[in-house]
Amino acid sequence: MGTAVTHAPATEHLAKDSEPRHGPVKSPRPTALARRGRRENLAGYLFMSPWIAGFLLLTAGPMVASLYFAFTDYNLFDAPQWIGLDNFSEMFADPRWRHSVQVTLWYVVVGTPIKLIAALGVALLLAQKRRGQAFYRAAFYAPSLIGASVSVAIVWKAIFSDDAIVDRTQKIFGIDVGGWTGDPDMIIYSLVALTVWQFGAPMVIFLAGLKQVPRELYEAADVDGAGKLRQFWNITLPMISPVLFFNVLLETIHSFQIFSSAYIVGGGAGGNACGPADGSMVYTCYLYVQGFENSRMGLASAMAWMLLVAVALVTAVLFWSQKRWVHYEEGGR
Repeated sequence: MGTAVTHAPATEHLAKDSEPRHGPVKSPRPTALARRGRRENLAGYLFMSPWIAGFLLLTAGPMVASLYFAFTDYNLFDAPQWIGLDNFSEMFADPRWRHSVQVTLWYVVVGTPIKLIAALGVALLLAQKRRGQAFYRAAFYAPSLIGASVSVAIVWKAIFSDDAIVDRTQKIFGIDVGGWTGDPDMIIYSLVALTVWQFGAPMVIFLAGLKQVPRELYEAADVDGAGKLRQFWNITLPMISPVLFFNVLLETIHSFQIFSSAYIVGGGAGGNACGPADGSMVYTCYLYVQGFENSRMGLASAMAWMLLVAVALVTAVLFWSQKRWVHYEEGGR
C-alpha cells in the first residue's frame, strides 16, 4: 500500500509564516524622500521669511496699531488715551470731512469712467495693424509709469496755473477763467485731466482682451450686415466684459486712494494743503492734514478705517453687479 502523504492546511502554514519571529515589527524610519521634502519645505520658508517679516512688521502690525489708535486720542507725542467712538462721532459731525467725501466721490464717478473710455478707445485703435504700432503703444503707456510721481504733479500744477499754457490757450478761444489750480471750482478738473492722461495701464489690459476676441465673430457679423457700432456693442463689449470688470474694479480702488497729485497740485503743506477753499480736498488729503499737520493721529486712523470699509463695500457691490453684465466664454456669468 502506498504511503499516505498529508499536508498541513494552507491557512495554518500562512499563519505560522505571518507570525513575527523577532518580536513586534517596528515602523520604518523616514525615507530619504521624506527627509528631502522636509528640507525643501524648510528652504521654501527661509526664502519666504523676508516677505513674511515685512508683512508682519510693515503691513499687519501697522494695521492692528491703527485700529487701536482709531479709538484713542493720540497726537504722535504723548501716550494714546482710550476714548471709544469719539473719533468717529467727531468725524461724522465735521463739515470738512463730509466735503472731502463729496469731492472724492465726484472724482471717482467722473474721473474713472472718462479714463476707462479713453483707454478703451485708444486700445481699439492700436488693436488694428498699422505701421509704428509698437512705438504708439509705448508712447501711450509711458504716462502711466510717471504720472503718479511728485515731479509730474509739480509740472501739471505749473501747466494749469495762472497765465500758463492752458490759461493762454483758453484766452485764444475767448475763454477767460484763469488758471485752474487757483480756482476752487476748476482745480478738481485738473486732477481729472491728470488721471485721464494716465490711461496707459488699463489700455494695455484692454489690448490683451481685444486680442482674445475670435475674428470669426466679426466675419459672421459682416455677412449678416451688422455695422461697426453694432459689432462693438454686441460682440466686442460682451467678449471683453471680464477685462472691463477688472479695469473698473482696479481703477475705482485707485481713484479712492488718490493723494500725491491732489496734495501737490493743491498747494502742499500749509493752510491750503488741499487746494484753494478746499477745492481739491480729497479724502486722503484731509486724512493727511488731520494726522500729520494737526497731529490728530487717532482721528486720522479712524478716517483710514472708514475709507477701508467704504472701498470694501464698493468692491462688494461691483462683484455683485458683475453677475448681470460680465460674460465668460463658457456662457456663465
